Amino acid sequence: MNPFNKKITGIFIPVKDIEKARNWYCELLQMEPADDFPGGHLYVLELDGVNVILDSNVYAEETIYKTPAFHFNTDNIENAYNYMQTKNVELLSDIQFGHFFNFKDPDGNHLMMCELK
Repeated sequence: MNPFNKKITGIFIPVKDIEKARNWYCELLQMEPADDFPGGHLYVLELDGVNVILDSNVYAEETIYKTPAFHFNTDNIENAYNYMQTKNVELLSDIQFGHFFNFKDPDGNHLMMCELK
């Protein structure tokens, strides 16, 4: 019997300062930040589908994502790109192939925004 449910419910992102990371991600995602830090080093961003779990316990220079491990979805890639510019997010690319771009969080993790067509 296979013990896997074939479902992923969380992706961990290494962050240096859990409160600073919570504030940045919550502002970017326009979410109201909560004061719940399980274990003192985790913060769960409850999203539709897969949750993003910020984890300051696993942060080290060698653990930050140098390639996006997942992507955030958008319905309009141009609007998303302009939004990131207004938030002064470090953009790593222009819009590629009309449907995605990469950016960095303050800890240097590479992330992706994608419009599925």
